[in-house]
Amino acid sequence: MKESKSRITIADFRRRRGEQGETASVTATDAKRDFGGVLDRVMRGGAVVITKHDTPRAVLISVDEFDALSRAGETMLDTLSEQFDAMFERMQTPKARAGMKAAFDASPKQLGRAAVAAARKRG
Repeated sequence: MKESKSRITIADFRRRRGEQGETASVTATDAKRDFGGVLDRVMRGGAVVITKHDTPRAVLISVDEFDALSRAGETMLDTLSEQFDAMFERMQTPKARAGMKAAFDASPKQLGRAAVAAARKRG
């Protein structure tokens, strides 16, 4: 099986996840002829890029690899959900509520002074 430019992309992805895995490239014709061999390679933890006219057309990965890729988005969403919940909790404190009430009750002149003061603080 020959190597392809796609190996770099998949290898980089795996390194980011802290994994070492072999990635191979095969032509569509070779994949059709030797599907058992291609499948064995994938089941041993490798990924196989299937090319047609030297252009990557598909990637064959194991179920474990697929599950890991599927969960990658869940982890990010869980983190964002936790951050949102924490921010929402901070917004519900008596101090935050009083601040919002003061902001809504403020005159345009008071709001202007507060905006200038905040801009000066930020530098």
